[in-house]
Amino acid sequence: MMTLLILAVLVLGFLVVLRLSRVAQLTSELRGLREEVIAERTNRTQGRLMWLFGVVYLALFIWLPFRYSDVFLPPPASTQGVWIDDMYLYNWIMLGIVFFGTNIALFYFVGKYYHRDGKRAFWYPHNNRLELVWTVIPTIVLIGTIIYALVVWNKITALPAPGTMEVEVYSKQFDWTFRYPGKDGKLGASDYRLITAENPLGIVTRKSLGDRLATLKQDLAKAEADLAAKANVLPADKLAERNEDMAHTRRMIERLMGLQQLMEEDIKTNGKNSTYLLGADDKVTKEFHLPVNTDVELLFRSQDVIHSAYLPHMRAQMNTVPGMTTRMHLNLTITTDSMRTITKNEAFDYILMCNKVCGISHYNMQAPLTVEPAGAYKVWNIMLPVFEKPGAAKAEEPETASPAEAGTLTTDSAAAPVAAAATNQESN
Repeated sequence: MMTLLILAVLVLGFLVVLRLSRVAQLTSELRGLREEVIAERTNRTQGRLMWLFGVVYLALFIWLPFRYSDVFLPPPASTQGVWIDDMYLYNWIMLGIVFFGTNIALFYFVGKYYHRDGKRAFWYPHNNRLELVWTVIPTIVLIGTIIYALVVWNKITALPAPGTMEVEVYSKQFDWTFRYPGKDGKLGASDYRLITAENPLGIVTRKSLGDRLATLKQDLAKAEADLAAKANVLPADKLAERNEDMAHTRRMIERLMGLQQLMEEDIKTNGKNSTYLLGADDKVTKEFHLPVNTDVELLFRSQDVIHSAYLPHMRAQMNTVPGMTTRMHLNLTITTDSMRTITKNEAFDYILMCNKVCGISHYNMQAPLTVEPAGAYKVWNIMLPVFEKPGAAKAEEPETASPAEAGTLTTDSAAAPVAAAATNQESN
């Protein structure tokens, strides 16, 4: 009911203004005044009203941050977040100087130089000195701002000190997965070709690589047997499609055999320091925990499209790009429990969200982050299961077939079913 009354008052007020403007127009006509001729007193009044409007306008800009300060983010919860906030403050100061300076000048000149009968504006088309001032000064300020931002960015993305804790943040539509190092303190190698339901991040170990090869070979043998049984009844386009699928599987097997050979050579060269021996004790989880007051290097990967890992309370953001690893390091300074006290919100949680529109469920791509003391983090980490339990069966030794032989086998095997099918169809 109150809403209807407010609307009615607004409509009536609008109608009153329309009628008053019509009355003023009729009065001018009766007095013989032309519509485009405006009295100096009216211009002066408009100028003073413009001053009043400018004061209210700028006062509201000052009032708004104080009025809605309760919905602002709490203090930054990372060392890097403090750098980012300082950079924002610098930018707001620069913008504030320009914004208030230009608007104060705008409203002042509009109110002071209202139209007066018999006065003409001074024609002032060019001034080299002024042009130089308002070109050079903004350029210097902009260059300084860019250099400042680059310094902060380089500090955030600089290579970490040796021994810095690593955590992988893995994105895909529409969730996050996290990988923590085991007792060795280092993350193992990964390869997208090893991604399966059991190995969602494609961690490379002898066992995971051997299992993947065995599965692909079984799939290939089954597909070949199925095609041989149906070669006489399938149309040519379906035969070609089946052969293309099998050719793809053979190429995958060939490349994984190459990866297997590369892995063994790396292990032989680097011994226990080989990245291929570090993945077995890695820990994969859907929970995101980090210790407080500890340097952490976050490694970002994506399985499908570009996402953007955004930690608003840490003032941190990094794109996750398919086919490459992006990184940044953080030092978190406020635990989740402490931030709940600061915000006076017992339900508060840090959050990781996607800040890149990545699909229909983009809005739902988020995960809570728990920041806790080092001791509590260690207890939580110990409870996580490792990727491969100690004593897991080792994969078979790598096959020694050369890529050339594998390539010859791929070509001949792919062509044989099609040729046989074509012969059978012609004879029929």
